Amino acid sequence: MPTAPDIKTPLPGPRAAALIARDRRFVSPSYTRGYPLVIARGEGSVVEDVDGNLFLDCAAGIAVNATGHSHPEVVKAIVDQAHRFLHMSGTDFYYEPQVRLAEEIAEVVPIGGEVRTFFGNSGTEAVEASVKLAKWYTKRHNMIAFLGSFHGRTMGSLSLTSSRSLQRRGFGPMLPGVYHAPYANCYRCPVGARPESCAAECLDFIEDQILVHLVSPDEVAAIVVEPIQGEGGYVVPPEGFLQRLRQLTTRHGMLLVADEVQSGMGRTGRMFAIQHTGVEPDVLATAKGIASGMPLGICAARAEVMSWPPGAHASTFGGNPVSCAAALATLDLLRRELMRNAEEVGGYMKEGLLSLQHKHPLIGDVRGRGLMLGIELVRDRQTKERATAERDAIVTGAFNKGLLLLGAGQNTIRLSPPLVFTRAQADTALKILDEVIGEQERTGR
Repeated sequence: MPTAPDIKTPLPGPRAAALIARDRRFVSPSYTRGYPLVIARGEGSVVEDVDGNLFLDCAAGIAVNATGHSHPEVVKAIVDQAHRFLHMSGTDFYYEPQVRLAEEIAEVVPIGGEVRTFFGNSGTEAVEASVKLAKWYTKRHNMIAFLGSFHGRTMGSLSLTSSRSLQRRGFGPMLPGVYHAPYANCYRCPVGARPESCAAECLDFIEDQILVHLVSPDEVAAIVVEPIQGEGGYVVPPEGFLQRLRQLTTRHGMLLVADEVQSGMGRTGRMFAIQHTGVEPDVLATAKGIASGMPLGICAARAEVMSWPPGAHASTFGGNPVSCAAALATLDLLRRELMRNAEEVGGYMKEGLLSLQHKHPLIGDVRGRGLMLGIELVRDRQTKERATAERDAIVTGAFNKGLLLLGAGQNTIRLSPPLVFTRAQADTALKILDEVIGEQERTGR
């Protein structure tokens, strides 16, 4: 594809506008569309819409297109497997792509000893499997999650989710026995602590409040945590938070479940974000980037934990052979080159964002690892008043200039480009961000 961006029509263009009108009539209105992008094709980190406009992609289908749009090696793996067979249900039968992928997952997940994998179709299914597995293994029925978390929208994972009340509104009652603790966000500590003590005080809330006043520790099956909060605002917890959380769960006989649906698969420069901390979970859920856009979710666990009997949990389409083939090609690319690229280009891009922070008072915080970067916008750096409307305007303004971004949390811009992103593309993204943030600061538009 030619170099992006290249905007040729007003947005949305005529073909895009026509398709959006059809969508409004026939598609569920529950989907959250931030701006009127109608994709026709993509290649690498570039997207073309139906009117021929070219965009630089820093969204990657919500961190899904890890290897970029239609990577030729992934496409070949998909086509080759599709020629053999499309489906045979790994729930009832056997096929080599699923077994081989389980072997590969056992090698890359940061779980000690032998590992087994359950295959689903999505992140929320991977989390649901993790919850059921934790309850089955421990014979306990309560769970602890964190405020600001996002674990999915099916009822079990939704009960753990607490990033936005809108996601839960109208669907109660939630799954019983779920308790929420504050997540260690040192930029705006939820318990009012100083940055140097935020992690300890947030975990003290579990020990001194939840486990004293609400639920006995011997009745908690697991604590579910995102090593980096995704929808909550791309929040990276401070050093010591996950390490002490591991100690807490071990002390009380709880499982530690790492939700790496968004942060996993090389995005942070490691295969999984929790590997930056040296912590080993008992169970790990991931999806999104694992198959470069094909539907696949996994729940991986210590073999001792994943010892449930036949029929305890299953999925007709989970571990589809075509998705497994895409995942195997994805893993190969991640290990060969893309994790390293995520680390290098992500570090370069973060330095650029920190430079923009010095220039623009609207930027309150820059955070993240690898190509999982967040920019939190505030109206005042002292009060940290959230610049929510400004964030939305900047995301829309970037789209109009040909840069695809997404929001996260109430007032954060997330940058999660494909892991094939180059330094030159990072420079282009930084230039557009500089322009649209400057325009917002000067004119409020």
